Amino acid sequence: MPDNQVNIAIIGLGFGAEFIPIFQKHPDVNMYAICQRTESELNEVGDAFGIETRYSSYEELLEDPAIDAVHINTPIQLHAEHSLMALRAGKHVSCTVPMATSIDECEEIIDTVNETGLKYMMAETVVYSREYLFVKELYEKGELGRIQYLQASHPQDMEGWPEYWERMKPMHYATHVVSPVLGLTDARAEYVSCFGSGRVSDDLVEKSGSPFAVETCHIKLKDSDLSAHIYRSLFDTARQYRESFDAYGSKKSFEWPLVEGEKPVIHTAKKPEPEIPERVEVPDYGHRLPEEIQEFTQEGVYDADEHAHLSFIQGGGHGGSHPHLAHEFVAAIREDRDPYPNAVQAANWTCVGLLAHESAMAGGEIKHLPEFTLD
Repeated sequence: MPDNQVNIAIIGLGFGAEFIPIFQKHPDVNMYAICQRTESELNEVGDAFGIETRYSSYEELLEDPAIDAVHINTPIQLHAEHSLMALRAGKHVSCTVPMATSIDECEEIIDTVNETGLKYMMAETVVYSREYLFVKELYEKGELGRIQYLQASHPQDMEGWPEYWERMKPMHYATHVVSPVLGLTDARAEYVSCFGSGRVSDDLVEKSGSPFAVETCHIKLKDSDLSAHIYRSLFDTARQYRESFDAYGSKKSFEWPLVEGEKPVIHTAKKPEPEIPERVEVPDYGHRLPEEIQEFTQEGVYDADEHAHLSFIQGGGHGGSHPHLAHEFVAAIREDRDPYPNAVQAANWTCVGLLAHESAMAGGEIKHLPEFTLD
């Protein structure tokens, strides 16, 4: 193995298995180890991809000195615990969203990153999706003009997902809509106000402690004249999956299609009214990646016909984001820089949702976000 390759271990092999062949083909990675509690699943995946180093114990994996970094894909309630364990064991961390389930956990991860000097990245798919990269490129070129307003929505039917989703509040899994409205102008959220709407079934209310079918939140962007609007639903609301965002500028605006499979719309100011909207083809951004992994912006990678993960099916492959996420994590380690999003950005994005739910339970009361900082 070349000295400059990063030894990576993947923790959790449901959604996590999507990343195995990406890391295997990345020129700067040695896809070294996998971890799964159920040994039959561990061996099935290990045999399928030819990975020799396998762990059914996360604690034992973290004792392996050969591992440089972990990519965590465990259930949401374990994200903070598993991230902290890895950082304290001297491993760089990439973890699926959200960062944590409490503000205290977010602060503890940031403190640990500051103490250890290790890299932490929240693997937020939306800010590496082709749609977001397209809008970001338009914005940076000045084609949108001055951004005037941002909004995003993520309705999703979680029936059939693991049982712990029934205990989830809608805004506790909000980073897919928070990240694009904050990331486009590189802003942080200052405070939020959120309302709940409708009601889920009594058994879901009992499990989650939250009555709301939908939570809808306004975000005030710090040091900016902008605000953004997001909404989130998990159960009992009829809507096709939609992981969307819209950006309204003074010159042009981008709107996500209403129905999956349709093309988005660009609105251009000062044209005759019928000519303002135009459906556009969003380009792929695989060319930004090492040649060896460019193909993964276009397709799922793990036994897609039989075992495709629900997030990949409903999310349409997350906009080709998976190889971008993998590459950013590896590049940040090799270049000794913060990944995007880093621990502070991840905490800000995550705490928007946590505080939004608190606001909804308090009838829309304004909630200010903590001031997170990295040394």
